[in-house]
Amino acid sequence: MIKLAKLNNRPEIFHSIQGEGKNLGKPSVFIRLSLCNLYCKWCDTDYTWNWQGTPYPHNNDAIPGYQKFEKDEMMAVLGDEEIAGIVDDYNCKNLVITGGEPLVQQKSLISLLRLLRDNERGYHIEYETNGTFIPLPEVDALSHQYNVSIKLSNSGVSYEDRIEPEAIAWFAASPKSNFKFVVDTEQDMEEVQAIINKYNISNDVVYLMPQGSSVESLRQKQNWIVEVCKQYNYNYSDRMHIHIWGAKRGI
Repeated sequence: MIKLAKLNNRPEIFHSIQGEGKNLGKPSVFIRLSLCNLYCKWCDTDYTWNWQGTPYPHNNDAIPGYQKFEKDEMMAVLGDEEIAGIVDDYNCKNLVITGGEPLVQQKSLISLLRLLRDNERGYHIEYETNGTFIPLPEVDALSHQYNVSIKLSNSGVSYEDRIEPEAIAWFAASPKSNFKFVVDTEQDMEEVQAIINKYNISNDVVYLMPQGSSVESLRQKQNWIVEVCKQYNYNYSDRMHIHIWGAKRGI
């Protein structure tokens, strides 16, 4: 059984376009899993981890009426066949497993991945991951792409929690990996450069994306990030879904 985020009292599985990274603009089906091992203060899916009774601060704390989430109310538990049946109804072959942090549940994902990769279904499977877990061999064999978003200090997460050297080295060596860095200020680039250099990450698989959950906040950072991408031959990633729909869930 797999723990999924819940939206409108249903498991959060939806058909949209990939709004970020290498497959920007590609029609995709998203499976949003619950649970995360990190606690980014600007996370826009905090309903997957920011449970009542936990100590983690969040930018939304400044919003009147914002409260941490009741875990049982925000989680749906489904079996493999139930998930595959929902996914099949969308008739779209690019599948994004996201979260939260999906690899928290990777042992439970193996049987689902086998089901989704059988000859009749044949889904292309990519992950949104924070790069702190090494995929199990069974998971890696059934997967096509990793969108690795290593967190910087602007996330508010401690260095020890967000930087796992063995996991980063594993992803850096995998031809399936792309690296997406969420940058807020020009000072963040010192951290980005240090990670890229330490783990010998190729510039052509690096994507820089502005931190922001509104069109205005994204536009404020676009120009200088684009210039950095031009200088180092990195890729620029926008958040296309924010420009189209705003900070809405399930789209």
